[in-house]
Amino acid sequence: MFAWICCRLRKPTGTSRMHLAFRPSLNSALLPALLLMAVAGWSSRAAERTAADACASASAVLQRFILSQERASGWPLETIEIDASLPKLKKAGWLRAIRRTFPAEKPHYDVLEIAGDRTVRNQVIARYLSATERATDLPVSSVAITPANYEIHYAGRVCVGERPAYAFRITPRKKRDGLLNAVLWLDSETGIAVRESGYLAKSPSVFLKRVNLTRENELHNGTIATRITHIVAETRLIGPARLVIVERPASDELAAPRTAAGK
Repeated sequence: MFAWICCRLRKPTGTSRMHLAFRPSLNSALLPALLLMAVAGWSSRAAERTAADACASASAVLQRFILSQERASGWPLETIEIDASLPKLKKAGWLRAIRRTFPAEKPHYDVLEIAGDRTVRNQVIARYLSATERATDLPVSSVAITPANYEIHYAGRVCVGERPAYAFRITPRKKRDGLLNAVLWLDSETGIAVRESGYLAKSPSVFLKRVNLTRENELHNGTIATRITHIVAETRLIGPARLVIVERPASDELAAPRTAAGK
């Protein structure tokens, strides 16, 4: 089904039949070699079956992941923690907030704590939040990891802790906003993306040379419990800007005191 996954298997070479006139006796010096060739053939065929099974399983997991993107992602209520820094300027800042997401609306933030250098708060954290809001305006179909947007190649099996996963190399077909040139790891059991690591195919600003991104999802009982994102934006003027964003689902009880205080 997924022709873009490359799992080419090499068949063992050799003649399929032996000439009837050649009949080695038990004392023939070639007999041990023939036995070794037979054993090697069994091992080769077993390896081929293993590779084929892995490829089929990876294809099924990829299909499950692609279909899951059609459903709403993220949490309607979540906590978000952002730690940002400008190492070259030796400046840092942080934000703690509750984020509410409503259908067809931009995210709303209830700030719990914001501190640190003003430049980092205004030029790094605020710009990241603004970019996140603009991203909600992009059609999901234009940024989803699908064969329409990406070339997808199977890269092999990996492990996240003790959980097996499948790795895929994803390359955008066009340089568009929101697309990543990256390696994607999918959990073999749930099909959830447990790791994405790469860089933006198109820089969002002329002042940015490159934006590197690594996002990891920690699973609990088959669902995402924590999402951790590392971003390094290579600016042309002040060096790298670094962000670490930690997101977790929040309960209504956590937001209730803050909501009541705002009334």
